[in-house]
Amino acid sequence: MRWGQVRPDMKRVVSTDEAPAAVGAYSQATSNGDLLITAGQLPLTTDGELLDDEPVADQTRQCLHNVAAILESEDLSLDDVLKTTVYLDDIDDFDSFNEAYSEFFESEPPARSAVGVGAVPKGAAVEIEAIATTE
Repeated sequence: MRWGQVRPDMKRVVSTDEAPAAVGAYSQATSNGDLLITAGQLPLTTDGELLDDEPVADQTRQCLHNVAAILESEDLSLDDVLKTTVYLDDIDDFDSFNEAYSEFFESEPPARSAVGVGAVPKGAAVEIEAIATTE
């Protein structure tokens, strides 16, 4: 195998109609059989409506609903999430984000990084990606 080539049995693309379709050259998620890694989820509905005018708490909830839908398509749940990475347009929104985020991870939350980035795609206030175990 040459450098940069991926063996077909190493990576599988995950896709579901229960989460928004990818809006670029990426997959909703990929899995190697041990881990499932989601793409960053924006506050998009399955109809493609961007909730960019909603408060950051509501945007956070939509992002996590999208993550949950991707996981559920593989018979996983938010309980299987090992790590999330959160991108906030404005780090001053952290408290509002964190309150909504906590609704989804009440006990034994995953490891998390939250970064103020100054700009999230499509003008959203938040984007969330997750890494989950499939075991």
